[in-house]
Amino acid sequence: MKTDSFPEHHTLEQATDLPLLPRTIKWAETNSGTTNLDGLKTVAGLLADAFSVLPGDTNLVGPEPVEAVRADGRVDQVERGQHLVASVRPEAPVRILLTGHMDTVFPAEHSFQQIVELESGVLNGPGLADMKGGLSVMLGALQLLEQSDVASRIGYDVMINSDEEVGSGSSASLIERLAKGKTAALTYEPALPDVTLAEERGGSGNFSIIFTGKCAHAGRNPDEGRNALIAAADMALQLKALHREGLSVNPAKIDGGGPNNAVPDHAILRVNFRPKSLNDQREAQQALDILVQTIAKEHDLAVHCHGGFGRPPKPIDPQAQKLFGLVKQCGTELGLDINWRGTGGVCDGNNIAACGIPVVDTMGVRGGAIHSSDEFLIAESLVERTQLSALTIMRIAEKGGL
Repeated sequence: MKTDSFPEHHTLEQATDLPLLPRTIKWAETNSGTTNLDGLKTVAGLLADAFSVLPGDTNLVGPEPVEAVRADGRVDQVERGQHLVASVRPEAPVRILLTGHMDTVFPAEHSFQQIVELESGVLNGPGLADMKGGLSVMLGALQLLEQSDVASRIGYDVMINSDEEVGSGSSASLIERLAKGKTAALTYEPALPDVTLAEERGGSGNFSIIFTGKCAHAGRNPDEGRNALIAAADMALQLKALHREGLSVNPAKIDGGGPNNAVPDHAILRVNFRPKSLNDQREAQQALDILVQTIAKEHDLAVHCHGGFGRPPKPIDPQAQKLFGLVKQCGTELGLDINWRGTGGVCDGNNIAACGIPVVDTMGVRGGAIHSSDEFLIAESLVERTQLSALTIMRIAEKGGL
């Protein structure tokens, strides 16, 4: 790391004294799959203790209600874990938002539970890269900021949710509230192994479409029935026909059906949309609305659509370009070649950008193979990325904005 002509870099050198790797491993050793409420409670407590070293208030807040469609068509509430919120210097003229998530995609019963060293400096384990390592980087960067001469010039909110991996349904309103009025936001999803960041992102919408038909005997009076399974299959094919450049449509699952001697009166189609732009999202929603009416009429049954576009597309506007440019400049000062490219993945950065706040959402560790048992963390990136975040925040403080 270069230190000449940059006094704040002497503060950044203290990153090597922080327990970045030990606390990452400690947090990852507890399973915190989104549905593992006990594990999430434990990790939330560990995080609350760790982030309490920062000045200001650190609290755990309850999740908003979330609905889910069960396989039998019932719509009921799903329980989620608490979210961590910390607020430091709310009166500061410049304020930023830092976000991350404590949940992983690995449920309590998943076989992937152990942390092992694949080779020197490369660790394999659940949530190491996505994103226990990113949370350690976030905290480390704020610890360095608080030791700097510019800390008093910037305030920040921290939000670590418990349901990012399933769309942030119970934390979306919290993200929106905390994003308001912020100069910029940093989110700690993992960067690629070669330091590449995610730039623009497409959006994502998940829908459960409920078909309610009429049961009848398959041999005695089949024509008096209304086959919900056939209607769901018909809609799946018509939805797939919408797939095009800029709009991925993936009918993923049909729940329903019954014994061979009965016309099925119940089915649920699960489908995911990935629009590249807001216009693509609007077109997808319009097409879905029309299809719901068309299928209901053609098959003479009831069709109810549940769900929505929880992750709006994230384009890159001029303010976001400024923030990416600042991160790249800070990387250059630290001897890092920072680049970025668009991605089809989604995260809380989509929701933040939809609030009009510029965000870089891959400020976490370098790693890869996330969402699989091959997930890995490049350990040296913990210090590197902590310094990058800290310097970026210090520059925002010095400049009074972007």
